[in-house]
Amino acid sequence: MFKILRAEHLAENIVLMDVEAKRVAKACQPGQFIIVRLDEKGERIPLTIADYDREKGTVTIVFQPIGASTYQFANLKAGDSFMDFVGPLGRPSELTTDDLEEVKKKKILFVAGGVGTAPVYPQVKWLHEHGIDADVIVGAKTKSLIIMEDMMKEVAGNLYVTTDDGSYGRSGMVTKVIEDLVAEGKQYDLCVAIGPMIMMKFCCLTTKKLGIPTIVSMNPIMVDGTGMCGACRLTVGDEVKFACVDGPEFDGHKINFDEAMKRQAMYKTEEGRALLKFQEGDTHHGGCGHCGGDK
Repeated sequence: MFKILRAEHLAENIVLMDVEAKRVAKACQPGQFIIVRLDEKGERIPLTIADYDREKGTVTIVFQPIGASTYQFANLKAGDSFMDFVGPLGRPSELTTDDLEEVKKKKILFVAGGVGTAPVYPQVKWLHEHGIDADVIVGAKTKSLIIMEDMMKEVAGNLYVTTDDGSYGRSGMVTKVIEDLVAEGKQYDLCVAIGPMIMMKFCCLTTKKLGIPTIVSMNPIMVDGTGMCGACRLTVGDEVKFACVDGPEFDGHKINFDEAMKRQAMYKTEEGRALLKFQEGDTHHGGCGHCGGDK
């Protein structure tokens, strides 16, 4: 069992947990993910690693409940445990595996959208620990959904916060901030964008226009996390890849986002039925003819 040492709500419907997982903490790197399962009947959920402490043996996860299993996770408290906490899985960020002296020469921009701030943080922190300051854009729909701002301030070279509704920081989408920074004279050799699929798509359209190579994380389309279910199949250039085993990070300018988003939508209906069953409990007696609750 993997004990939850801390559980708190960072914002409305966004949860942070520190989990005691010594072997995972010892081996994980920024960009990787773990698979969590609550109990023997639970669903296996892939979640990106938001932070880790090798000395304490803890791994931090941040998630937004969207289905039955993650809503169950959100109800857990410090002292509760997960049955499975498997990892690290996926490939680490290339920034952590490339030649350090070459990485130091690059001017890097991170773009974090919503919960995407969580997997951005360990990469920025790793760079900071190695003497590299990167610029970071953190965006959300409104002020109440901005997360990890103070933590990011400690490791970012420059932090730019923006909200779609203008309630905090700059006003507008993250893509507008990218364009504004370049217009102000900023030059970047690499952009790393992590967040909702639609945000990453338009970040890539923007950076391609500006000539900035861009890496994205395709964690949002992962379901099984082992390459068996096929949910995270995507086209990268002329190749077929699977986000969980080949990524989750890829060259954003080569990804067919429209295809990936269409594939992602195919898996929502079943999860929606599972969520209803969880929310309604014993009162869920079916009637739809699909979920089996009427049997």
